[in-house]
This record gives sequence, C-alpha cells and structure tokens, in this order.
Amino acid sequence: MAVVLPAERLQQALGYVFSEPKLLKQALTHRSFSSIHNERLEFVGDGILNSLVARQLFFAFPQFSEGDLSRVRAHFVRQDSLAVIANELQLGDYLWLGEGELKSGGHRRPSILADALEAVLGAIWLDGGFPEVERVVTQLFAARIAAVDPTSAMKDAKTALQEWLQARKLALPQYEVIRQVGESPDQIFEVACTCVELKTATRAEGASRRAAEQEAAGKLLHLLREQHPGKKVVRK
Repeated sequence: MAVVLPAERLQQALGYVFSEPKLLKQALTHRSFSSIHNERLEFVGDGILNSLVARQLFFAFPQFSEGDLSRVRAHFVRQDSLAVIANELQLGDYLWLGEGELKSGGHRRPSILADALEAVLGAIWLDGGFPEVERVVTQLFAARIAAVDPTSAMKDAKTALQEWLQARKLALPQYEVIRQVGESPDQIFEVACTCVELKTATRAEGASRRAAEQEAAGKLLHLLREQHPGKKVVRK
C-alpha cells in the first residue's frame, strides 16, 4: 500500500494537485519560518477569493442589493470563517512555522490559518489558472452559500442580533469599546459585544467603532445560534 504524504493529503482534500509543489510549500510557510513565505500569495488569494465569492452570491441571490451582497460576502471571507474552513482541511498540520509560533500554538491561530488558506488559493491560481481556483473555491463555499437564510442575511449584524434576542425575550446586547489605538484615518477600535443574561461575549476590531460593533455583533449572533439553535434558551 502506497504511503500518502501530508502534502498529498492536503491536495486530495482540496481536489487539486500542484504541478509546481514549491508554490504549495511557499503558501504554507509563515514568515516566522523563512524569508520566502506566504504573504505575497495571501495578497493574491485574498483578491481572488473576494471576487469568486462575490460571483457566487451574485447569482445565488438576485434579490439582494449591493449592500446585502457586501454584508454576506464579508461574513464568508472574514478571518473566523476562513479559519473554520482551514481547520476542516486540517491546514494547521501542514504549516511551516518558526519555533516561537510553534510553541505559542500558531498552527491553531485563526489569523495564521485564514492567511494560509488565502495563500493556498493564490498558489492554485498561479499554478493552474483561474478555472482551477474557481472550481476549488466553489467546492469550499457552495454548501455554505446554499445554507444562507435570505431573510436574516439582508439585515446588518446588529439588527439581526437584536431581533434574535428580542424573539427570545432577552435584553438588548451591550457594546463597549475595549481599546482604541492610532489616529484617524488609521485608528483601530476593539469592541466587546455582550449578552448579559446568557453570559456570552465576543470581541472584534474595526477601522471605526461602528464597524467593530457590527463585526462583534455578527460573531455573537453566530455563537448564540450555535449554542441555542431553537427558540428556547438556557440561561447560564
């Protein structure tokens, strides 16, 4: 029986075999490991991913406005969502990390996983061309896009979270600025969004307070839906 190497297992999971394996190696290499790392490939993959997810959403939801499409795309391409897909592919098992990142659990860090996934997509585009990376992205996102509830997707995250809580007779969420650094237009806000009654909170960063609140609200709504899938909730 032939031995299946780690890189081969990843290519099987992606449904794509590289003709230039060095591109895959670079896509999986963090800057802490080598001067030849995945950041340029990540840049390419980010642009490709945004365009391909936008195309899928455009045809899947003809009733959506530009704002609706932008909100749903932002959900799919955000760090946490990409890290989930990376974990499904077991991408962390294949990363080349420096000693410090290894010790600190970098192979499980959402930011590193999300960046590596984008880099892999960029590498596929360079190796096999646009049709191949389009096929892989469609494979990774089709079921997720099909599962979108149009009625909630057309609402911004803060509104959707508020309605979810009100439907369960729970108090509105609380927002708090945890950290604010830099000066306009390069400010970064970190905001906490808390459901006090369920003792659940999330944090997110954004270039404005409103953007950070929206991101934190989206994270909290996703978390609450997972913890309490029905109409009834269990208070902690």
